[in-house]
Amino acid sequence: MKQLVRRIGQTVALTLPVVLVTTGTLAVTRVPWAPPTGLDQQVVAASSGDGAGIGRSSTAASTSTTKSQDGLAPQESLRVALLDELRAKNPSAALDLLERSMREQPALTPYCTSLATELGKAAVRKYQGDVQRARSFARPVCDGAFAAGVVG
Repeated sequence: MKQLVRRIGQTVALTLPVVLVTTGTLAVTRVPWAPPTGLDQQVVAASSGDGAGIGRSSTAASTSTTKSQDGLAPQESLRVALLDELRAKNPSAALDLLERSMREQPALTPYCTSLATELGKAAVRKYQGDVQRARSFARPVCDGAFAAGVVG
């Protein structure tokens, strides 16, 4: 009986560290700060029936999808979607889309400032030069680049 308990103890002592290391390693690969893998993107694409993706409106996503098929770079596709969102709704909706896109696609963050600046300029055009009205939508997305675009 004593040998059986010792044998079980040895088996547990040898297998438990292996199991803990393996499960810990697998758990770390699925944390939110890890870059998305191709499988994650396939799951998101397959789970959304209209192709909108996480946090995107179907209008912007359909425009983005259509333009991507025309061979535009991802940042250009996003720019088109943002300007369409601004025209269809308001600058606040476009800034929301920009903020979500930066969270979901970190590779596009180098373009955030220029995109937000362009949104600011487009907002002034939308409101026929009314800088005060366009500025009322400003918030600190991409270090305030939207406000900089509104001003000049």
